[in-house]
Amino acid sequence: MNKHVFHSFPSPAKLNLFLHIVGRMDNGYHQLETVFQFLDYHDTLDLKVTKDKTITLLTPIPGVENSDNLIVKAALLLQDYSQCQQGVEIKLEKLLPMGGGLGGGSSNAATILLALNALWQTQLTVVELAELGITLGADVPIFVHGFAAFAQGIGEQLTPASPKTYWYLVAKPNCSISTQNVFTAKDLTRDTPAIRYNDADIENYHNDCQTWVIKHYPEVAKLLAWLVEYAPSQMTGTGACIFSRFSSKQDACYVQSLLPNGIESFVAEGLNQSPLHAAIAAVNEN
Repeated sequence: MNKHVFHSFPSPAKLNLFLHIVGRMDNGYHQLETVFQFLDYHDTLDLKVTKDKTITLLTPIPGVENSDNLIVKAALLLQDYSQCQQGVEIKLEKLLPMGGGLGGGSSNAATILLALNALWQTQLTVVELAELGITLGADVPIFVHGFAAFAQGIGEQLTPASPKTYWYLVAKPNCSISTQNVFTAKDLTRDTPAIRYNDADIENYHNDCQTWVIKHYPEVAKLLAWLVEYAPSQMTGTGACIFSRFSSKQDACYVQSLLPNGIESFVAEGLNQSPLHAAIAAVNEN
């Protein structure tokens, strides 16, 4: 393996196929039940190992300080934990919208942990990487593990799941929603009864955050009302993105062509395995 060239890794989006808030812990964190599924739509991270310990993000995100960027935080965390003496240059090609509920920042962090573990040969297990990842964000472990899952706790207790894979039209209203604003809202529902999860029942579940968001964000309410006319549609995570499910790519692209002007969107297939893990395996083989 030639470490001193750029290696490319996908950083996929996720959907929450539903999201129930079943309680709140003493520390303020919410107890959740959700199913995560990946999409074949992703940011791309290109990494080149360096001989000194400097972590360099060559493509800063406008408005985000590098020291606050989960990409840099993840690299520093792994470097510190493993006492690695190497560094890295990082290029990010950003496709996933920020503030959309698709897990872009968490996915970037997980991609960095897995990719640098391979490139730096720090030899941590996936479980150890997930434990590091949870300190960066509740959604990081699902991207580290890379399998579709029913998640409980704050989203870190994962049971492998096999939800049906549809074609999705993912549309983003003209607003970004802060996860913190949703979870600190006084009028958010926090007492949905816990379920016994079954893949076959998934279409009977709902998103507790959606109920709150459509009350407070008319842009989301309006787009959701429009999409529901064409296909089963709901919000992912804390929003603002809405996903509509279709049995074919053609149907999803047709509705995409009808979307109101100014709505950011993409069409992607659901995946029960993350594409990142195949890229990591290829590096390890070399």
